[in-house]
Amino acid sequence: MRMLVNGTARDVAAAPETRLSLVLRDALGLVGTKSGCDAGDCGACTVLLDGKQVCACLVPLAQAEGGAVLTVEGLAALSLGAALQRAFLAHGAAQCGFCTPGMLLAAMELLAVEPRPAVAAVEVALGGVLCRCTGYRKIIDAVCAAHSFLDAPAVVLPAAGAAVGARMPRADGQPKVDGAEVYGADAAPADALWLRPVRSPHAHARFTLGDCAPLYARHPGLVRVLTAADVPGRNGFGIYPDIKDQAVFAAGLVRYRGDTVCALVGERAAVEAIAVAELPIVWEVLPALADPGAALAPGAPALHDRWPDNVLTTGRLACGDVDAALAGAAHVAEGAWQTGFVEHAYIEPEAGWARRVGDRIEVHASTQAPYMDLEEVAGVLGIPQSAVRIVPTACGGGFGGKLDVAVQPMIAVAAWVLRRPVRAVWTRGESMASSTKRHPARITARAGCDAAGRLVGFEFEGVYDTGAYASWGPTVAGRVPAHSTGPYRMPHARSRARAVLTNNPPSGAFRGFGVPQAAIAQEALWDKLADAAGLDRLEFRVLNALRRGDATATGQVIAHSVGLVECLEALRPRWRELRAEAARANARGGLLRHGVGVACMWYGIGNTGMSNPSTMRVTLAPEGRLVFHNGAVDIGQGSTSVLLQVVADAVGLPVADFALVLGDTDLTADAGKTSASRQTFVSGRAALEAGLALRDAILLRANAGPEARLALEAGRLLVDGRAIALEAPLEGIGRFDPPTVPMDADGQGSPYATYGFAAQLAALAVDTELGTVRLDRIVAAHDVGRAINPMLVEGQIEGGIAQGIGLALLEEYLPGRTENLHDYLIPTIGDVPVIENILIEDPEPLGPYGAKGIGEPALVPTAPAIFSAIRDATGAEITRVPALPHRVLEALRT
Repeated sequence: MRMLVNGTARDVAAAPETRLSLVLRDALGLVGTKSGCDAGDCGACTVLLDGKQVCACLVPLAQAEGGAVLTVEGLAALSLGAALQRAFLAHGAAQCGFCTPGMLLAAMELLAVEPRPAVAAVEVALGGVLCRCTGYRKIIDAVCAAHSFLDAPAVVLPAAGAAVGARMPRADGQPKVDGAEVYGADAAPADALWLRPVRSPHAHARFTLGDCAPLYARHPGLVRVLTAADVPGRNGFGIYPDIKDQAVFAAGLVRYRGDTVCALVGERAAVEAIAVAELPIVWEVLPALADPGAALAPGAPALHDRWPDNVLTTGRLACGDVDAALAGAAHVAEGAWQTGFVEHAYIEPEAGWARRVGDRIEVHASTQAPYMDLEEVAGVLGIPQSAVRIVPTACGGGFGGKLDVAVQPMIAVAAWVLRRPVRAVWTRGESMASSTKRHPARITARAGCDAAGRLVGFEFEGVYDTGAYASWGPTVAGRVPAHSTGPYRMPHARSRARAVLTNNPPSGAFRGFGVPQAAIAQEALWDKLADAAGLDRLEFRVLNALRRGDATATGQVIAHSVGLVECLEALRPRWRELRAEAARANARGGLLRHGVGVACMWYGIGNTGMSNPSTMRVTLAPEGRLVFHNGAVDIGQGSTSVLLQVVADAVGLPVADFALVLGDTDLTADAGKTSASRQTFVSGRAALEAGLALRDAILLRANAGPEARLALEAGRLLVDGRAIALEAPLEGIGRFDPPTVPMDADGQGSPYATYGFAAQLAALAVDTELGTVRLDRIVAAHDVGRAINPMLVEGQIEGGIAQGIGLALLEEYLPGRTENLHDYLIPTIGDVPVIENILIEDPEPLGPYGAKGIGEPALVPTAPAIFSAIRDATGAEITRVPALPHRVLEALRT
């Protein structure tokens, strides 16, 4: 069949019913068109067919025959397409970049008829493409402004010494907008075999796998059925060195719906043609522990022998005399809250490939933690860590979900055993069935204040459903008590968080490690106490907010960078304006009730009370090649750009002079995992130290003073205009491990070297007849220490707010029921309101140029602010999350 693809006639030999997305990717090599769901739900595969946007995964080849197809690879040849790409870069509209091709093509259809579109038109045109990173606002801005980039000059990068603080486009942005970025499913050796896992349909069961020989006879392309017996080393993986409780291939027992029984490896067509019913698996279904209540009940069976009471771990905090404080409080508030599973819903499903190279294994995969992957693969194969190379592919969203290994152990085992390259790509359904989730939480809490509104005591009990395996359960249980009081002075506190094992999917890391759930309870209590004390809810928070020099409930004195009061003061004018607007709207009567809510947050940057190092390296070769070796994985948050800006200013050379080597464990040092909002702070400080070390080496070689000006011209190093010959390479190595003090049995210590602080307002309307919530505006004030790149900081805040909206109002993962992006709802472009960003910069002395992290802090206060606004509008208290319409109506009736 013939099509006109990006202006060129292309002949394709394929079955008429073949998906156009597969034809573009596999037959024509145009992998810029992404596959996120193969169901038309995510829109990542959007292309233009005869000028109209279509989901290429839903279009059969026969329907495209004779048509004109435009993909992301063809945009640069069109003046409007190139302008749109430049607009996306200039506005920071691409983060992880996986949805970007679909967004660009959907926008092209609109711009062809409306060159200067209104916001509403953009929202309609792009409504079929989902983004999990950006919060959509910068995408809207870019599309609306595309016309102004038709004759725009090339981007001018910051000069030497001017990178920090610049709104510099992403250093890795161009391949995200032109389709050249390589994600896990985009490339593999031509002779790679295909791996397909076979997963348990039962939450708890024993099984036996019989003779697979008939399968080979019926399916000649099947090469191997891999089972637990084929794992050369340890058949187990897990985050903690002493907890490797999840099997690569289950050995006769499965503990959740999604556990891997075996894997089919062979030619792709043969492997995908095998029906699960053909496999000789005999199941003995066992009773399942469906929730923590069942798991903690007397006589409940132990899910793992190691934890006979099904309590994986317990975190605690205790200071002062809580009972006496609450007994003497003028006002006491209490409540109980329940949150559900939340799916990461990164638009890129897990994918990658592996090959054996002699006695070494090489794994290319989408990941947030290459050195953790290296350790896992080495253990599973039973080989030295030096024999493992991890090459991270571009990561199409992670949010914590790609910290746990997924494809890596399986493809490594297959490639090692078969001595052939092996690739795997999870379907959307199996990604959602098998991947980790945000911990469901059941929280009870109470707090008290004196007559003036000052907090005096707090008690918190949290039960977190950690699912079938440990994953990040210990981290969540440890972090929650330290954050349970919120960013407020609290002289007396008692908190406990337990991670409880069930037969649900494993709960892992998801943007906040349990803190967002705790914040929902905290902030609801402060609203109640403010009302009881007769105080304005924002002023109640100002009164009780932590300030520089205050001690936290863990006993840590925070000496620097405590910008919460500044955040609240920055919000005060908008708080008053929005509340006045809501009052005027409510005075008109009707079914819509308007309200404004406020919530605060704090977030410890990095690991909790444990070593958390990062190492960076920058080199200068004699021929003038300047290379930044950066092992921090950028999952869309912008670390590639931010760390480059830091190291460039530290060396004293412009960012344009640097070549980048990213992520590869053979070529970069361990920068730690991309999680816990740590890369800007920890790796940023390491980059600063590396840059300063290289600068010192250069100045020493040139016998120049500290104020000398450096330049690279035509491969020559100039120091104050004087050429300096290098006989050998120079390098700078920087390492930083934030100073912390582990918490004792009562949670006393200094668990984090620095904290992010924030306050957000939510303005909304509640339909009291339907129970629906319409968000009108979010105003967010965040203390980021120093904004290394304000545009990227704003993007993180907007993306975090969008995920907070999902947590509050939309998202509820139900195992076996919402395992697609049609039934599981994440915010679309029409669900995210106008967001006003206010950046507060209270410098952190330990951070690079004063910077702290922003990734998780952006999300934490959003849901509590929304629930505060619902309460303000209607008086209804939301205690079951998400606040779906039927739950809002139920709350209105109570």
